[in-house]
Amino acid sequence: MLFREIIGQDEIKKDLIATVTNNRISHAQLFNGPEGNGMLALALAYAQYINCTNKQEKDSCGTCPSCVKFNKLQHPDLHFVFPVATNDKVKSKPVSDNFINEWKEIMVQQPYLSLSAWLEHIGVDNKQGGIQNEESSQIFKKLQLKTYEAEYKIMIIWMAEKMNETCANKLLKIFEEPPEKTLFILLSENTDNMLQTILSRTQIRTIPKIDAASMQEKIATDFNLEGADLRTIVHNANGNYYKAFQLMSYDNSHKDFFNYFTQLMRFTYGKNLIEAAKLTEIISKLGREKQKLFIEYSLKLIRENFILNQNQEKIVYLYKQEKDFSDKFHHYINERNIAQITKEFNDAHFHIERNGNPKIIFFDLSIKLMILLRA
Repeated sequence: MLFREIIGQDEIKKDLIATVTNNRISHAQLFNGPEGNGMLALALAYAQYINCTNKQEKDSCGTCPSCVKFNKLQHPDLHFVFPVATNDKVKSKPVSDNFINEWKEIMVQQPYLSLSAWLEHIGVDNKQGGIQNEESSQIFKKLQLKTYEAEYKIMIIWMAEKMNETCANKLLKIFEEPPEKTLFILLSENTDNMLQTILSRTQIRTIPKIDAASMQEKIATDFNLEGADLRTIVHNANGNYYKAFQLMSYDNSHKDFFNYFTQLMRFTYGKNLIEAAKLTEIISKLGREKQKLFIEYSLKLIRENFILNQNQEKIVYLYKQEKDFSDKFHHYINERNIAQITKEFNDAHFHIERNGNPKIIFFDLSIKLMILLRA
């Protein structure tokens, strides 16, 4: 990955290059920011630049043996850790190495991917992916080896907030005192879910969402889009390239979530308990990761409808189909119920995260919405 291939983030690129030029490479760095902003792509470009044998002023050369191997994700001194779960092939104690071929395959295609897209790619989308205790043992084994051919051995940990407490605690010492010429790059979308002891041992770098101008240029090039359609996609993507990619394809899961949301609102507002029960039965079979994504999607639409209710359409981020529905629905999301509706969806997310019974959780949510939507 070359820096010039990354969308926007010009200041971050300059800062990362400067750490190499000025020999100020911190051994444990944490990139923190929202989904789809290119953190993973930046980490890959940074790793490649550090070990490039013919560095240019603003980028890797892209042609030296090291760059060629980094670009194909085949360099022996580049290691990855990412959330995994059991599937049909891996029955117990999964670690990243079990899925490394699938990881490299999707990284080449889409380095801006989301966690849910990754879990779906490896067939574990009905489970909650994580970085478990067994992963720490694999990390220690890899880092005990000397570098094969690069100056730095680099370990990229994607979605570091998914490390469980046991795994994180085992890694504290190596984050503080890593082997010589070893670099950890942790990537996180939510540092609130990380141990403070991990955060205190890393140099934290905040990666912002992609700026609108860079996003517009990239989407126009990738999808041959222009005019009002281009502006709509850029506005709704809100700095998230993976979301822009989804909006262009409007994938099946997005359509399903929209249909579930509209049905849930209609059945609960109409106090149609039988149909609401049938819908919760369907949602309860999605798998926990998709159930959480549906709740997050619902919270987003609730927020946007409340903003519409407040006559602030300029800061509303809705796809056309969502906007058509919301033009009529937003009257029902107001000052009297927004806080409680948001709380009920957040509570449902909390209980799904902790392996509660989804059928009970969503049916309970439906009953509460029947009251709140008429507030």
